[in-house]
Amino acid sequence: MISRYEEVYRDWKSDPEAFWAHAAVAIDWLRPWEKVFDANDGPYGRWYAGAECNTCYNAVDRHVAQGRGEQLALVHDSAVTGSQRKITYGGLLNDINALAAVLTDKGVKKGDRIIIYMAMVPEAVVAMLACARIGAVHSVVFGGFAAHELATRIDDARPVMIIATSCGLEPGRVVAYRPMLDKAIEQATHKVSACLILIRPQQPHELVEGRDLDYAQAVNAAAGRKVPCAALKATDPLYILYTSGTTGQPKGVVRDNGGHLVALAWSMGAIYDTRPGDVFWAASDIGWAVGHSYIAYAPLFIGATSILYEGKPVGTLDAGAFWRVVSEHKVRVLFTAPTAFRAIKKEDPKGEFIGKYDLSSLKYLFLAGERADTDTIKWAEEKLGVPVIDHWWQTESGWPMAANPAGLGMLPVKYGSPTVPMPGYDVQVLDDAGHPVKRGELGNIVVKLPLPPACLPTLWNADQRFREAYITEFPGYYKTADAGIIDEDGYIYIMSRTDDIINVAGHRLSTGAMEEVLSSHPDVAECAVIGISDHLKGQVPCGFIVLKSGVTRNELEIERDCVALIREKIGPIAAFKTALTVKRLPKTRSGKILRGTMQKIADEEVWNMPATIDDPAILDEIKVVLNSHGIGVRN
Repeated sequence: MISRYEEVYRDWKSDPEAFWAHAAVAIDWLRPWEKVFDANDGPYGRWYAGAECNTCYNAVDRHVAQGRGEQLALVHDSAVTGSQRKITYGGLLNDINALAAVLTDKGVKKGDRIIIYMAMVPEAVVAMLACARIGAVHSVVFGGFAAHELATRIDDARPVMIIATSCGLEPGRVVAYRPMLDKAIEQATHKVSACLILIRPQQPHELVEGRDLDYAQAVNAAAGRKVPCAALKATDPLYILYTSGTTGQPKGVVRDNGGHLVALAWSMGAIYDTRPGDVFWAASDIGWAVGHSYIAYAPLFIGATSILYEGKPVGTLDAGAFWRVVSEHKVRVLFTAPTAFRAIKKEDPKGEFIGKYDLSSLKYLFLAGERADTDTIKWAEEKLGVPVIDHWWQTESGWPMAANPAGLGMLPVKYGSPTVPMPGYDVQVLDDAGHPVKRGELGNIVVKLPLPPACLPTLWNADQRFREAYITEFPGYYKTADAGIIDEDGYIYIMSRTDDIINVAGHRLSTGAMEEVLSSHPDVAECAVIGISDHLKGQVPCGFIVLKSGVTRNELEIERDCVALIREKIGPIAAFKTALTVKRLPKTRSGKILRGTMQKIADEEVWNMPATIDDPAILDEIKVVLNSHGIGVRN
């Protein structure tokens, strides 16, 4: 198939408003827009000004109205409990109506905020859509976030209610939410008067009298009731999703209704080559941007089937967990983080589990969230025999900024690149002074304003903070805080976050480029590179490597190999002399490596335990390894 990308991107660039007006035809509107784009509204403008719509209607009601109520909307696969639940569009609509009735009976109104603090259960998606139905603004907080993190979000969003599960489930353990919920409510200045608790059998939850309602009892009592969809402005907020801020105060990314509907529906066909009835699996959590966009919303916007998975890529039960899900549910598109595949590759380097399952339904694997190293991509291509597509986007964008658009016809693959910018994104590379750099030179990745539909129009109640965080440093552009290059063919390479660029004796070097080299070593399963303070060079790189299962070679030999590889591929300029073997790397629950915290440990700086860390004990392991090499030890 010859790619239509160049033609489509050119169409967007020549007339952005006409492009997005045409894309909006796929959405059911209650009232048309007065302006496709209003440049005078908000910090940089707003899409579909004057239009009215309802996100829940577009996700569920219209498919039922079109006679597709018996089609599967959600499949909940809990590898942790060994159970499955399949929900049709008609059944989902009934569940949403019942919860919406409970919320309205409790006095929840359009514009009120509701925090959703839930595990990976279908009721979490129902809660999001019920809020969307009545015009309440939901804010999903990752289940199991510590009390302080939940309290800061309560104080910023000022919700009228919290919807929670009694627990989350991890392989081999139950995470009780009640202690964290109670402590957060106690800590928060803003007082929440009502909680709706879904009690899971694995964790009883004693309801707080006068505050807590039993979710199942309340919803069952409201079964059969119907609640009309609220007419919402396209520019009204759909949800707030908090992302980490440099000050420690989370930033509330706002997503609106109209632009979100249009861009996400467009992306499903053009980027993911997914149509109504196809099975789409984003192996993420609803607490993250991927879970919002590509579990709860985009697949339902187009009438596809979305997989909601509660489990891990390894450990529930084995390294074949993902292949079982693909095989049993006939998944067409799998979207996950490179970290998940590195974990699978580490446990099953020969891909033996892959051969145990029928994966004939799988057509594409998409990777995002961390840089996808070449070795992992090639391993997945070889073992799965399908296109493996690295793509790049952020919580703030809400959908891909750069990708190889499968639905438009794939472009040639360049390993290490998420390929090309998508329509809506005029991506450029600037130096620190705001001047364009030459093709192939490292610099700050920015996007020319305005941002396209679905991108954040601002931060929650913080227009000035939005400006300072994203548009003040490079006037006329959105600062991605990513560093990289654009090559002579227009392909983008995201090398690292700008704070992961290290300065070695006056030379700006990308830790991401070094990680790419280390990951090519045949014995290395995954790696991370940080810059640590050096009194002569300012900073020097330090690499951490995790070895593949079954490796018997001497660790010191492998470390020497890694140092030699960097010298060969990048050169002596990198001053790379330290590679340290560790059992595992500290990560967030979404799989991102906590390089910043590792760097602070190495530099003996004050650091706080990251709220999103998967296992705090790993940081102690890292400290021991660093100290054993004389790093992070006071002289």
